[in-house]
Amino acid sequence: MAGQGGGSVTRILSCTFARGGSKGVPGKNIRMLCGRPLIAWAVQAALGSRYISRQIVSTDCESIAGTACAWGAEAPFRRPAELATDTAAERLAWRHAIQTMEQLEQTRYDVLVSIPATCPLRESEDIDRCIELLLSTDADIVVTATEAAANPYFNMITMDSTGSARIAVQPPGNVVRRQDAPDVYELTAVAYAARRDSVMNLDSIFAGRVRAVLVPRERAVDIDTPLDFELAEFLMQRRLTSEGMPQVLRRAA
Repeated sequence: MAGQGGGSVTRILSCTFARGGSKGVPGKNIRMLCGRPLIAWAVQAALGSRYISRQIVSTDCESIAGTACAWGAEAPFRRPAELATDTAAERLAWRHAIQTMEQLEQTRYDVLVSIPATCPLRESEDIDRCIELLLSTDADIVVTATEAAANPYFNMITMDSTGSARIAVQPPGNVVRRQDAPDVYELTAVAYAARRDSVMNLDSIFAGRVRAVLVPRERAVDIDTPLDFELAEFLMQRRLTSEGMPQVLRRAA
């Protein structure tokens, strides 16, 4: 798992974090989507990256681990139960993965790449752009974002206890058209690339220097609900009809 950064080899640990206790869509990480388990789309996108030769899966679930490995990933450890609840902070699972892999392999990684299973429409290029932006700037973490469907300066509101509504964020000046409002973006789960020290030392994504890679909305669908799953399935089927099923990639020997 090595990339080039500033003329030196950068040790990259790439992981998919997938717990077994999904409530919105039970069993979603191994649910079939257009002929492949959901997690397989993340593993295959990772293995298609120019900078990733192995994809690790952090999970508490044997079924998820087995399915991921069948599609080219590795599952050298299990995530502790306390890090796999729906209230556990994701950054703690990130830290556990780094610490565990460094102990198992007696090495030190420079970068953690997180490729969640819930955004199956990503492309390998999206992952590469995150890694490249991280290595070419002073960013602590690179996130992915997409143009927001709603704008808090224009068509989002808050309501008080009396039912009185007002614009969510007061715009600078009079905004009468969406085009006049400041640009806003939605954070997506397409990919994250973070420096090791920021993962180990910072308490939130936005505690350090953050940059973003923009991705099209059709690649940014994040599956949290059954409706999200149906939308992802529709968009994936449309892509496959146009481009065909991508070949199955395997981890490097």
